Amino acid sequence: MLLLPSAAEGQGTAITHALTSASTRCQVEPVGRWFEAFVKRRNRNASASFQELEDKKELSEESEDEELQLEEFPMLKTLDPKDWKNQDHYAVLGLGHVRYKATQRQIKAAHKAMVLKHHPDKRKAAGEPIKEGDNDYFTCITKAYEMLSDPVKRRAFNSVDPTFDNSVPSKSEAKDNFFEVFSPVFERNSRWSNKKNVPKLGDMNSSFEDVDAFYSFWYNFDSWREFSYLDEEEKEKAECRDERRWIEKQNRATRAQRKKEEMNRIRTLVDNAYSCDPRIKKFKEEEKAKKEAEKKAKAEAKRKEQEAKEKQRQAELEAARLAKEKEEEEVRQQALLAKKEKDIQKKAIKKERQKLRNSCKTWNHFSDNEAERVKMMEEVEKLCDRLELASLQCLNETLTSSTKEVGKAALEKQIEEINEQIRKEKEEAEARMRQASKNAEKSTGGGGSGSKNWSEDDLQLLIKAVNLFPAGTNSRWEVIANYMNIHSSSGVKRTAKDVIGKAKSLQKLDPHQKDDINKKAFDKFKKEHGVVPQADNATPSERFEGPCTDFTPWTTEEQKLLEQALKTYPVNTPERWEKIAEAVPGRTKKDCMKRYKELVEMVKAKKAAQEQVLNASRAKK
Repeated sequence: MLLLPSAAEGQGTAITHALTSASTRCQVEPVGRWFEAFVKRRNRNASASFQELEDKKELSEESEDEELQLEEFPMLKTLDPKDWKNQDHYAVLGLGHVRYKATQRQIKAAHKAMVLKHHPDKRKAAGEPIKEGDNDYFTCITKAYEMLSDPVKRRAFNSVDPTFDNSVPSKSEAKDNFFEVFSPVFERNSRWSNKKNVPKLGDMNSSFEDVDAFYSFWYNFDSWREFSYLDEEEKEKAECRDERRWIEKQNRATRAQRKKEEMNRIRTLVDNAYSCDPRIKKFKEEEKAKKEAEKKAKAEAKRKEQEAKEKQRQAELEAARLAKEKEEEEVRQQALLAKKEKDIQKKAIKKERQKLRNSCKTWNHFSDNEAERVKMMEEVEKLCDRLELASLQCLNETLTSSTKEVGKAALEKQIEEINEQIRKEKEEAEARMRQASKNAEKSTGGGGSGSKNWSEDDLQLLIKAVNLFPAGTNSRWEVIANYMNIHSSSGVKRTAKDVIGKAKSLQKLDPHQKDDINKKAFDKFKKEHGVVPQADNATPSERFEGPCTDFTPWTTEEQKLLEQALKTYPVNTPERWEKIAEAVPGRTKKDCMKRYKELVEMVKAKKAAQEQVLNASRAKK
């Protein structure tokens, strides 16, 4: 019995009795169920309609229970009680159309109805055969109620609801109807959220804040879905504590893996939706337009400021420009005419050179042997570099208008003339080198007997030793002097001081002379040993031998770029040297080919010298 509190002072109700004689006033206390409801509302700080809402809620639940229609599961009697874990518990109780939305009251009512209809005693009384023990299908009804009446077990089963669609729409599916495709998918997956009030996908008119809140919620989605129902091992069946722990460990690992796959599925869903959402594209375009407008405004302000400064500067320069305009125009016209003539000449030469290359290529360079073709290619390049425009035109006309034999003869004749010219230039360079060497010996006189009578072979041997033992070698000059004393044919013993003095004098030589000395040393080595491969016996191109006007030394960076280009473009690459020259800024095709030849000769000479030192040391032993 509820004891109601007494009415507060001043809350009494005044009742007036209508009597024939007179009216009297008396104090009464409020009682009854309405006053009880009033006290509850006052203690809960609830409105007057709160109790009415609760009463309506209870009445609606009762009406729903009364109106609940159970769907008979047609496969109920065929279920295997031993395989109860794979059954649909909602369908077994007839709640397949309600599923996870069913209340505990509805589950209880459904179980009661199923028991009244399918209990073994009922069916036995009706003459239906009953299976003994747990083999009867009624066990499936009991298991279904056991799973759905327990909130923990029911949540585990809801997490693996067999009717739930786990599919994720692809980007192509939502290309034209984004909201129709993704809205029901997000609505379906919102049931797994731990947080209530899951934001909706919205429509094309949704604000930026709503869209941002939606994707922020789903990118940080907190799911209660777990997969303990799918555990393959039940720890209750374990025979000992160790086995139970092992089962728990296996189940935890399996659940974690499935949870990870589930979160990846959700993330894929959100990623696909974000990439296809037309609102995101619209917001990005608006943001880009806004930034462009701001940038344009800043640029406009800056432009106006620069225009003011530019006008002032132009006014100052206008006077000077007008004064020099006439003079500059005359110089410009002269330079333009000279440039046009030079460009015409250059284009004509370039065209004739390419024509010569194509003609030789058409005839397969007049040979079927690879080594001879390579040699002919070098000779053709030599002709391209040496011949004037008139000579090139004449040679090209001969090649195009005659047979292969006549063309080859004309080409070989031209090559002989160029080689003869190169030979004469080499002889002149050697003469200059010898004269410079004599002058250097005279300037370094008085250095002892070892500093005199440096023969040409000794100079070549000195250059070879300096290249063989570079800077950084321990006791470098003593090693070089010892190397020369061993290999010198003059019999003069040189000291480190003599070698240093002569090396300094050689540094003052003209670059032509140094190249000629190196070339002569390599030719001598080939003549004496004959170890160079046949492919290298081709006459070196003029680009490696003839005089050159550009002697800029190769830097370390250029050397690296050249080596990388040689690896990138192998021997059989079309127009190989043109591509290599493009890969080395500041260097022409001619420079790259010359540098490559120098490196090859240097490596071979060094290897040969090392072999000689090794053979000499073995002979002494």
